[in-house]
Amino acid sequence: MHTERVIVTEAAAEVIKALRSAHGPLMFHQSGGCCDGSSPMCYAEGELLLDDSDIWLGKIAGCDFYMSRDQFEYWKHTQLTVDVVPGRGSSFSLEIPLGVRFLIRSRLFSEAESKALQPVFAAPDKPG
Repeated sequence: MHTERVIVTEAAAEVIKALRSAHGPLMFHQSGGCCDGSSPMCYAEGELLLDDSDIWLGKIAGCDFYMSRDQFEYWKHTQLTVDVVPGRGSSFSLEIPLGVRFLIRSRLFSEAESKALQPVFAAPDKPG
């Protein structure tokens, strides 16, 4: 069994479920921009164009989760937990009209977890 690189809280999974009902299939990309800080951004699937510079980390609540290759180098030793809090982010993420925003909580992997990490893939090579 693999150690997941990205997981989701129950509260965030409920918001994702509501967004999926309204928008159809979704995807996430961990932003590293200056305007929106470092926030997980939720888009309709395919709305954000991805290439070899983006890494697929896994799925949360049935949605693919990506980040840039450069940012992954910084985060590769941590498990990311997508959570949701009240407030408005400064982005184009789909949860904004709901009065909430997604955020990342992180922790370092243990040595045992590091040995069992889920593999990552360049976005075009992600598994089915």
